[in-house]
Amino acid sequence: MKLAILNHDSILSKPNSWSHYQSYSSSSPSTSFSNITISSTFQRLIFHRNNQNIKRISCLTSNNPIQNQSTPNSSSSSPPELLRRLLKSPGVHQGPACFDALSAKLVEKAGFEFCFTSGFSVSAARLGLPDVGLISFGEMLDQGRQITQAVSIPVIGDGDNGYGNAMNVKRTVKEFINAGFAGIILEDQVSPKACGHTHGRKVVSREEAVMRIKAAIDARKESGSDIVIVARTDSRQAISLEESLWRSRAFADAGADVLFIDALTSKDEMKALCEIFPLLPKMANMLEGGGKSPILNPIELEEIGFKIVSYPLSLIGVSIRAMQDALTAIKGGRLPPPASLPSFDEIKETLGFNAYYEEEKRYDTSTSQQDFQRGS
Repeated sequence: MKLAILNHDSILSKPNSWSHYQSYSSSSPSTSFSNITISSTFQRLIFHRNNQNIKRISCLTSNNPIQNQSTPNSSSSSPPELLRRLLKSPGVHQGPACFDALSAKLVEKAGFEFCFTSGFSVSAARLGLPDVGLISFGEMLDQGRQITQAVSIPVIGDGDNGYGNAMNVKRTVKEFINAGFAGIILEDQVSPKACGHTHGRKVVSREEAVMRIKAAIDARKESGSDIVIVARTDSRQAISLEESLWRSRAFADAGADVLFIDALTSKDEMKALCEIFPLLPKMANMLEGGGKSPILNPIELEEIGFKIVSYPLSLIGVSIRAMQDALTAIKGGRLPPPASLPSFDEIKETLGFNAYYEEEKRYDTSTSQQDFQRGS
């Protein structure tokens, strides 16, 4: 079951002080999830939670214009402005991790208000290699630029460890700004980095870790940008929980906009993070399929105190499995099952063929020639 929340209550005040509105969609038919009923793919159920009681109050089709009223998107706003507006809005917000322009388009088309890029997924899709520091800054930047140009929702980019010292971090941040990112995640690992939730992670000293965040803030000021700085520490697994909490406090003091401790191992550890600077947004990472962190539903994450949630493997994971299944079918002399394969018309619509054809009519030379002759 896949669960998507568009909007619900704020973590900036006490849980019972708001009337809460939540919207869900599910890819599986009529599934019970705690005390919530989730209906079909083509419906969104809005729930009202007051004093922690959740009630279904209405059902909207996925193309109902009402669902767009809470979307923070605006053509006149920059990507960082859109993201900051989202961070200030009520609720916990889900961001699937994309890895190319097409996956980013699908995220936006599904109704999500922002997305992440995943170094793990980009390394897999672009190089076919593990996320162990082999992909270069230039390759990540190029992939990121293609992603941000493909969508209108804000994108938070995976800046890894900034690709070096504080001076490298400054260049990384400036180039991510130029590439159109709304935010950047910067971590405190050494080079070459290791993948999150795996063994072998090592972090730089406290002083260098904090200096990276300060350098990122300086780069933002020098660029005249308002890119969101997400400060990540991997010291929970590399050293201890206490060390990761210390670093998170220091990152907040340095000016980070969002705090993120990777691979927290329990709800209690998650609560400990969210108790640091309670009004500063916190990021949760729901590593699908067997990471070190417990997988919690969005309501639980919000109650703990998180503001944004990343799902790093869902898209690349289901893509791998779907391609494997399709290849098995083809090798066996069959086509993939119709239920697993969009129609050609659906594929064209997703990629924008119809919109292209409509715009192309504006530049039809035969029509233009007739208009010119009539005018003369």
